[in-house]
Amino acid sequence: MKVGILSDTHDLLRSEVTAALQGCDCILHGGDISSREILDRLEAIAPVRAVRGNNDRDWAEQIPAFLDFELEGLRICMAHQKKHLPRDLGGYDLAVCGHTHRYVSEWLEHPGSPRRTLLLNPGSCGPRRFGQPITLAILRIGAEGFTAKRIEIPHKQKEAEIRMPDRGDLRKQIDIVIRETRKGTTTEEVAGKYGLDPKLTEQIARLYVTHPGVTPEGIMAKMGL
Repeated sequence: MKVGILSDTHDLLRSEVTAALQGCDCILHGGDISSREILDRLEAIAPVRAVRGNNDRDWAEQIPAFLDFELEGLRICMAHQKKHLPRDLGGYDLAVCGHTHRYVSEWLEHPGSPRRTLLLNPGSCGPRRFGQPITLAILRIGAEGFTAKRIEIPHKQKEAEIRMPDRGDLRKQIDIVIRETRKGTTTEEVAGKYGLDPKLTEQIARLYVTHPGVTPEGIMAKMGL
């Protein structure tokens, strides 16, 4: 059985991603889908199981925040953020999460139990952010067990990582974006007014809006700095 696992598409479904998903018997989406259209396009490839992400708003009210199910004999749980997975994963073969945009594949051992759990974050295959690669995973389930393969999509030149200012200047820019965002100023207006990089400004504003109470230091941490 071939299973596609992806997360954080943020309303972008690349042709390279749909190509990688061809032949899948099932698709798992770890949240931050951002629109019904993305799910519809995925469901045209294979049945989809998805969890709701922090950026999935009113349209996604019927999508669960947590899933617990079996697939070809594997017990699987899913949540958008790792912290929302069960503390004890000893009853699961596979635990899927997203949110960080970073690919993680880690086997967890459980003392006293022969079962191991694969903790899998497929990263993000939506808009490229925070300098992270564009990734998803393909799960293969067979008689001997299961394996997960990391798939990386080469980013186009126009998506090359933006050049970050030094830490002090970045802290000042974050303060500016937060202040202006609170006033309701658009990211385009902020970038133009202060001569900031538009993409960096959009990243900062999105992190501030989607993580209530986050500090400038917290924003830099989420950007991997």
